Amino acid sequence: MRIGIDAMGGDFAPKECIKAVLEEASVENCEYQFFIFGEQKALSEYQDALKHPKITVIHTGDSIGMGEHATKAVASKKEASINVGMHYLATDQIDAFLGAGNTGAMMVSALYQVKTITGIERPALSSVLPQQSGTTGVLLDVGANSDVKPETLAKFAVLGSEYAKAVYGIKNPRVGLINIGEEEEKGNLLTKGAFPLLKDQNGINFIGNVEGRHLFNDKVDVAVCDGFTGNVIVKSCEGFFYNLLKRGVEDDFLNKFNFEHYGGTPILGIKKPVIVGHGITKAKTFRNMIKLSKSVVESNLISKIEHSFSETTSS
Repeated sequence: MRIGIDAMGGDFAPKECIKAVLEEASVENCEYQFFIFGEQKALSEYQDALKHPKITVIHTGDSIGMGEHATKAVASKKEASINVGMHYLATDQIDAFLGAGNTGAMMVSALYQVKTITGIERPALSSVLPQQSGTTGVLLDVGANSDVKPETLAKFAVLGSEYAKAVYGIKNPRVGLINIGEEEEKGNLLTKGAFPLLKDQNGINFIGNVEGRHLFNDKVDVAVCDGFTGNVIVKSCEGFFYNLLKRGVEDDFLNKFNFEHYGGTPILGIKKPVIVGHGITKAKTFRNMIKLSKSVVESNLISKIEHSFSETTSS
């Protein structure tokens, strides 16, 4: 399996990315072939270590910083590591591309080069929803689309359902619309408009509205919302998790909120596997991103999403 990685992305680039790749490449019977994309000056101190039969280094002319405007940077920095890596993915030279850098730039470059699956205009980012039973649910969108239309939420439901089935093995995932009450008439213009569309959406198991208190108690497997709401939920959970850690709280369920265990998330709706990670990603998390990439590829998630949307379009 050919895995491409943006070595320039993240707060600890390129050190932690390279550390993860070297660790994975050194595993007995390593099944990966790594393609490392990055500026030569940044990778020069690792050049000897990267001379490995499982690693190919692709020197790029530029990189995109965390604080740069995504669209402008992608358009103006043609030779940036994100753009070059995305080109390799679009032209089938790698099977998946991952990075922990500028998420917006990863999204824009993927839209420009890899394109979206037919029927999808707005790709989504997801996050895990740890459940009390020990299973894992899915929350989307968590930041890619702050403002959406009701029909977009219906498409997010399909994306989330296919992801939950393919990667987490949930056979008939229950889909819930995040709202301020369980009654159908509750909510704002977006949720009121989305509810009937979700009820009529083929290929999903819609159970109705769910409130924030339902997200972790095994009531819902796929929770759907706009990216603004989803991002607030994720950041609130993250802050709560770290505050409890600082207070010395140790708990198995609490530990499931540690993003390091999951690595990252695929950009759902893109034609090929693109995985994005947290900016503070270190080697352990990079290795879990690699494992997630493998799961996405081997589960044929992309083809399953394509099939689902082709059925939706034809029905």
